[in-house]
Amino acid sequence: MTTLDPDLLAILACPCDAHGPLRYDEGAAELTCTVCDRVYRVEDGIPVLLLDEARRQADAER
Repeated sequence: MTTLDPDLLAILACPCDAHGPLRYDEGAAELTCTVCDRVYRVEDGIPVLLLDEARRQADAER
């Protein structure tokens, strides 16, 4: 299980134009934008906030 520093999480935002706040799912090691529903993975405690590598939350639920 990967943890994220709460201070880091407080300043992170989605890199999309909306710059929405991110919600962290520790069990899945993912960050989800609360505005656009993009999901970003967290590898070894480091968020991968690249739009090209994000997926839509709706895609994961199919």
